[in-house]
Amino acid sequence: MDKKKKGLLDFRRMKDEGEKVTWLTAYDYPTACFEEQAGIDMILVGDSMGNTVYGYPSGTLPVTMDMCIVHCQAVRRGAPNTFIMGDMPFGSYQTNPDDAVRNAVRFFKEAEVDSIKLEGGRRVAPMIRAIVDAGMVLCGHIGLTPQSTGQFGGYKAQGRTAENALEVIKDARAVRDAGAAMILLEAVTPEVGGFIAKDLDIPVYSIGAGPLCDGQLLIVSDVLGIWEAFKPKFIRRYAELADTSVKAIAEYVDDVRSGRFPEDTHCYKMIEGEAEKLEKLAKNLD
Repeated sequence: MDKKKKGLLDFRRMKDEGEKVTWLTAYDYPTACFEEQAGIDMILVGDSMGNTVYGYPSGTLPVTMDMCIVHCQAVRRGAPNTFIMGDMPFGSYQTNPDDAVRNAVRFFKEAEVDSIKLEGGRRVAPMIRAIVDAGMVLCGHIGLTPQSTGQFGGYKAQGRTAENALEVIKDARAVRDAGAAMILLEAVTPEVGGFIAKDLDIPVYSIGAGPLCDGQLLIVSDVLGIWEAFKPKFIRRYAELADTSVKAIAEYVDDVRSGRFPEDTHCYKMIEGEAEKLEKLAKNLD
């Protein structure tokens, strides 16, 4: 039986009733299939693909709109009954509101997403307002914003001082006031996460923002133990598929080299009598 797809009214109700939303990234068809089968509430097709899929040394910055659209399309095919969010990549919304609207529209028209997400607080409020006024659902992303880590001096947690926490709170209110339907807080202290979740009437989700938010997001590569280059403090690995994968591939290599693979059970059989017929026909090739 197909699962019922959740929408904004469901997420608002879940916030009001204290029911946590579950959220993971996905970048391809098989992973989206697995996540929908497992009952995930939302899927983010994140620009984190720059790290986890493409291995860019500069992380998310080289990711383009075309890349995001293609991955969103694959995820939609794999999870037709799940709320899917496309991530606006660096450079797709920072220039002006018109560009922001134009690129956001591409996600909805070409990839059939349910929402888009963009990073930044007060400085991107005009872009948020323009996208929302154009009739699209938007999720804000504040706290540690990976597209702007150079300004932070690296991947540094936010909200660790009262002054900095106040700036994050101001950003959250500005994003809400601009029309965002929900907010993602990244790498902020639990005190700040809890305050903002209680302060705002829209859902506030956490990726490293503590347990008091209205739901949790993690990168699927971290959850499955695939991504090994960087392990943030806030992740929990539920599997170690990197180790399992390396072991399986090494075993395959050994089996091929030793002649243990393929065996007869892995081979197709000719129809009875056809091998002899082929041998006679082959003699006439010359």
